[in-house]
Amino acid sequence: MPDYASQQLVNRVENANLVRYTLAYRIHGHRSAFLDPLGIMDRAEITAIDANRYGLSDPHKIYNLDGIIHVNESESSFESKREATLEEITTHLKNVYCGRVAYEFMHVPDASERRWFAHMVESQTTKPLATEQKRRIFELLTRSEVFDQFMAKKFPQIKRYGLEGAESMMVALDKLFEVSNKTGIINAVLCMPHRGRLNLLTDLLKFSTVKLFHKVRGNAEFPEDSPATGDVLSHLASSPTLIYGAAKPLDVTMLHNPSHLEAVNPVAMGKARAKQLDLMKSESNCELGDRVICIQLHGDAAFTGQGIVMESFGLSNLPHFSSGGSIHIVVNNQLGYTTPAQNARSSFYCSDIGKIINAPVMHVNGDFPEDITHAMEVAFEYRNKFRKDIIIDLITYRRWGHNELDEPAFTQPLMYKIIRSRKSVPKLYEENLLTSNILTSEEIAAFRENYFNYLETQLRAAEDYKTDADTIKKKWSAMVIPSDNTSQIDTGVQKSILEKVGRTSVTPENIVIHPRLQKYHIDARLSKISEGKRIDWATAEALALGSLLLEGHNVRLCGQDVGRGTFSQRHAMLVCQDTEKVAIPLNSLAEDQGMLEVTNSNLSELAVVGFEYGMSIESPNNLNIWEAQFGDFFNGAQVIIDTYISSGEVKWLRQSGLVLLLPHGYDGAGPEHSSCRIERWLQLSNDRFDVLNEKIPVNLNMHIVNPTTPAQYFHALRRQLKRNYRKPLIVVAPKTLLRLPAAASDLNDMTPGTSFRPILGDTAITNKQSIEKIVFVSGKFYYDLFKERQAKKLEDRIAIVRIEELTPFPKEDIVNEMKTYSNANDFIWCQEEPLNNGAYTFMAPRLTQILPFGSKLKYVGRPVSAAPAVGVAKWHHKEHAAILRDVFA
Repeated sequence: MPDYASQQLVNRVENANLVRYTLAYRIHGHRSAFLDPLGIMDRAEITAIDANRYGLSDPHKIYNLDGIIHVNESESSFESKREATLEEITTHLKNVYCGRVAYEFMHVPDASERRWFAHMVESQTTKPLATEQKRRIFELLTRSEVFDQFMAKKFPQIKRYGLEGAESMMVALDKLFEVSNKTGIINAVLCMPHRGRLNLLTDLLKFSTVKLFHKVRGNAEFPEDSPATGDVLSHLASSPTLIYGAAKPLDVTMLHNPSHLEAVNPVAMGKARAKQLDLMKSESNCELGDRVICIQLHGDAAFTGQGIVMESFGLSNLPHFSSGGSIHIVVNNQLGYTTPAQNARSSFYCSDIGKIINAPVMHVNGDFPEDITHAMEVAFEYRNKFRKDIIIDLITYRRWGHNELDEPAFTQPLMYKIIRSRKSVPKLYEENLLTSNILTSEEIAAFRENYFNYLETQLRAAEDYKTDADTIKKKWSAMVIPSDNTSQIDTGVQKSILEKVGRTSVTPENIVIHPRLQKYHIDARLSKISEGKRIDWATAEALALGSLLLEGHNVRLCGQDVGRGTFSQRHAMLVCQDTEKVAIPLNSLAEDQGMLEVTNSNLSELAVVGFEYGMSIESPNNLNIWEAQFGDFFNGAQVIIDTYISSGEVKWLRQSGLVLLLPHGYDGAGPEHSSCRIERWLQLSNDRFDVLNEKIPVNLNMHIVNPTTPAQYFHALRRQLKRNYRKPLIVVAPKTLLRLPAAASDLNDMTPGTSFRPILGDTAITNKQSIEKIVFVSGKFYYDLFKERQAKKLEDRIAIVRIEELTPFPKEDIVNEMKTYSNANDFIWCQEEPLNNGAYTFMAPRLTQILPFGSKLKYVGRPVSAAPAVGVAKWHHKEHAAILRDVFA
């Protein structure tokens, strides 16, 4: 007989082995789970979960479960036991971790989250769903399948990207909407790619099937006289109110999306955060995630292939970007267009990309919708408790090709041999309900027939459908679609208010200021405000933002190092030299003011700009500004710029007042960081000015300004929120002008009665009749021209006209200015950029049409170049001197 101490040691060893055995299931069990409906995914025997590996060989030996396996004490089943045999334990662990739902959470670094997850999945007893819940699942699956069959019959040549093979996505979203709403969520922001979008829209999201059929027949979703191009079927959106029996209904916002897969993700995150911040203002105890949830649907290939996914994950837990945790549902087709998974990613699972933020993952077999409801409940509970992202890898298949007109067997013959031999997900579930006597075959047939007939009536009604443009509503109801893009409005502010804002912007409380900042920033600004003169760019910006805050607007300034400013000019946030406590003085203007959120972003452009765009489309009363560290940094966000900022309104009639600040200017710094590529922005503009036909009406897509004075910048910012419509504003922002004494303004330039001026005439000219040559210029090169003209004493012969707003093209302002120079016969467009860069190619045809008859516009600037600028200082100065020489020749 072993003594007591020896027996205790044996028990401890055996318990330690049982702990290791249990951990092995938690870590590796998912590799042995039944996850693939097609049976082609690797489901090898995993030696890590072999009991013999841990010295556990007797299946009948009884073990104490305390502190090892979580049990549910309220149940009289295995889960309530404190002791169990090894055989019972193994069966339980296999059921939990190797079934049709599998879990990956042991990579999560927070021990409390791992313990919560283990307890949640091990102690829950999966109860059979109630009859009404099963009927609900049947209805969702069947309507989705009937819809796809109807579309295939009526519109066989239309690409609809149907949901066949992944109908369980409908069940997943329905359950997620239900559990989130009943827990207090009242807003859901939803984004998704093409697949299954029409199924979801016309069923759960209440999109009019009449309107859809009207669109399918080749008609516009907007009235013909609306200034919109419309978009394809798979980009449509809806914002319904859903009733799930909670205290308040659930408002769902499905966002429009472009064909660039995953580009919508950060847009949804930004919109969700903006919604939550607005609610937190009205509900005192409301925190991020309490009332709003962000739900992101993905395709498996795009989820691993698109870098914006990684960038968006990188934002998810940052303090100025968190939206309280997103729930990600990857509708996993096991195929990307024609590329199989083994060629589409380097990881085992498509969900592995989420491990960069340690997000837990739940893999679910898409053939079993009841298991999906359980998975969605667990996913929401995790997100609701920890306010972090979680991923559901919904493993399904694609019954047809990438679209319904494609033949997938060209490239995946074996996969599609399996797919075409198997019953659909709705049919499999119907058989389950028939076996359980929940439904009869007659009820099923009647349901299918009734829904098909309903779609028939909707299709007939589409013949007489009249579209409307009811897209500007709710928070945006006061906004209009403008008929005049060049209207000038008074954006001045009382001088006393400007003085208050200016002083407050540099007077933080209870922090120790760096001595250089005290002298060159704080004391200097106070002096300028006191004089009312020499107002620089950073001060003008503070005056604009502060005055908007006092008017109740919220302002968000975002970008890399924007708190200080790339050129150490802004210092909107001041850091205590003793404690590193951060102060934002402009948030201390008044008790009832708006909030300035200064957001130093991570080193991303694509996701961050998408996020800011998403925030900007939530409310017209907030000002969102993104500043590039240098102007050409916008390149990294080109997908968002092309598909949202420049074209979002014309495609979807959704306005945005987002401001992009792009520091620009040639100073010998080299090819990169000199140019913000003005030419690209102008090429994206839809400014269709044609002087021969007066003016073709157009809903301008954005304003592009290249201001030369702080006052102009001040007015441009304020104008964003003072008009009754919103447009993106692209600011060709300064670098060297930030501290140039000549580029300064007076406070009087910002007081009532002043506004942004599309052009600035030459105020140095005393006798306009003596002017022979007019030089048109935009941006900072004006100061070089002014200085050179002064040195050559040519003020009586050459005038310099600044084009401050490039688009909308300020035709009337230029014409009126030119009339004052009646004897001018020589006209030049001057720029520091190369001929194929800058504004010349945009401005030349427009200016040419308004020059005096027979006159030609000459170009003076750098020659054509593949690079935006030279990288040798001597060459830069030589080019600079040549431009000045040619202008004043």
